[in-house]
Amino acid sequence: MTTPALLPLSGRRIPTLSPGASSFPHHRATLRLSEKFILLLILSAFITLCFGAFFFLPDNSKHKRFDFGLEDVLIPHIESEKEARHSSRQVIHGVGAHDDYGARGKRWDKQQGEKLKLMLHFIGINMMKHAWDSYRQYGWGHNELKPIAKKGHSTNIFGNSQMGATIVDALDTLYIMGLHDEFKDAQEWIEQNLDFSVNAEVSVFEVNIRFIGGLLAAYYLSGQEVFKVKAVQLAEKLLPAFNTPTGIPWAMVNLKSGVGRNWGWASAGSSILAEFGTLHMEFVHLTYLTGNPAYYQKVMHIRKLLAKMDRPNGLYPNYLNPRTGRWGQHHTSVGGLGDSFYEYLLKAWLMSDKTDTEARKTYDDAIEAIERHLIRKSNGGLTFIGEWKNGHLERKMGHLTCFAGGMFALGADGSPDDKAGHYLQLGAEIAHTCHESYDRTVLKLGPEAFKFDSGLEAVAVRQNEKYYILRPEVIETYWYMWRFTHDPKYRQWGWEAVQAIDKYCRVSGGFSGVKDVYSSNPTYDDVQQSFFLAETLKYLYLLFSSDELLPLENWVFNTEAHPLPVLHQGNITLPGSETQR
Repeated sequence: MTTPALLPLSGRRIPTLSPGASSFPHHRATLRLSEKFILLLILSAFITLCFGAFFFLPDNSKHKRFDFGLEDVLIPHIESEKEARHSSRQVIHGVGAHDDYGARGKRWDKQQGEKLKLMLHFIGINMMKHAWDSYRQYGWGHNELKPIAKKGHSTNIFGNSQMGATIVDALDTLYIMGLHDEFKDAQEWIEQNLDFSVNAEVSVFEVNIRFIGGLLAAYYLSGQEVFKVKAVQLAEKLLPAFNTPTGIPWAMVNLKSGVGRNWGWASAGSSILAEFGTLHMEFVHLTYLTGNPAYYQKVMHIRKLLAKMDRPNGLYPNYLNPRTGRWGQHHTSVGGLGDSFYEYLLKAWLMSDKTDTEARKTYDDAIEAIERHLIRKSNGGLTFIGEWKNGHLERKMGHLTCFAGGMFALGADGSPDDKAGHYLQLGAEIAHTCHESYDRTVLKLGPEAFKFDSGLEAVAVRQNEKYYILRPEVIETYWYMWRFTHDPKYRQWGWEAVQAIDKYCRVSGGFSGVKDVYSSNPTYDDVQQSFFLAETLKYLYLLFSSDELLPLENWVFNTEAHPLPVLHQGNITLPGSETQR
């Protein structure tokens, strides 16, 4: 369903003085009819202007306050979705992607608070509520939603179970946006229905980042004990996955039997770097909350094992055999299969209040090798991150890789050899490249992968790489770049994405991915991914929010955009940890 044309700000409908409500003094009766008419027009315009000003002033009674370590940030909350949709669509016109940016930037500065409020309403009350309400109506309790068929959906990462993945994944987004009635509904479902004693084979990685990460974030934000209890129950079900000869966990585990195995397609039975390397944040918090050292010890064992291994050209291959402890196929990627391993090295350091220097050193060494072997500049001047396959650089970059712009910016402070400026600039260059991958499509949405070869730059070539499945990585990088630079172009780019998603992905039953971003008449994939609510909409909301909402000094986001608090040195002692005591 496409959205209606956006109306100019001056076209906003607001109530005017009703007929017969005149309170003019009696001596005005001597005026001629035309003078009466003119005076009525002037007075009506004045009252209209006053009402409009009153309408858009912040209403403190509608603000919701975080009380769990969020610096007393006020979150605007609007009661009516219709009100939000109407007001937002009319102000959006003034910040369109096709405006002259210099002039637009000045207008932005003058009206920033007003426009940002309406943008937040549009993303939170319009888009998020449409996604959530559609899921609530058509897919409640299922893992995800088929918004066109209007029924539940699931994939093999959740096995054959109906674990309400969207409910858990969306919890913290609902809370942050002030959608507390929806949050309460989600909490009640979790209390009454979320059961992990099911005969289902699930992805350890996906269940960790979506469920454990989502439940922990909801606990830290709301203080509701049920979320911590459920997170620990699930974590106990994942521990058997680590019962391998090396301690490198299986990719999948049966929640009832504890039997684990790896994906059949993964390089001779290997575990995947981005999967076993993306457990640290959640497992450290589990040990912090429970006092059980097992979680912390499991992830630290993985780090120690990797530290002993040879790395070809300093790069980490994507595959490691959990039986032999040897690398599988020598394929290195900062996108799929590798991405969040590097992210979690940096975030382990940040989450430890920058005391886990071992994690920081490992991150710095890895990024140095990535810069040397994977990062290149195209003939057209676009910086991209390729993939290393058996000694050869493939000049292709995935949408998943676009998160790295934000990672480089996040890791700039603390870089060795005073290279903070260099990594901030590298983050900006990756953000620009990924924006180009969006801008060079018909729909202004980015493809799954894009090439830098044979005269083509930032464009998908193969048909099976032209789809967009509501992914968040580009918007994630915009948000980090905005937080660290406050360059208004990142908000402009983010708003372009809002408009494109709302125009081309919104359907009557929610939001759907599209199969070809280069087609003016795309077909839908009929899946509303849980990460659309957990990540894409959250990062968009944060992009237009104050920096005081979830400040990066106090919160670290897991790879599913679930915020976990920094564990300050005085508040934690982890068993066996020398760096964090």
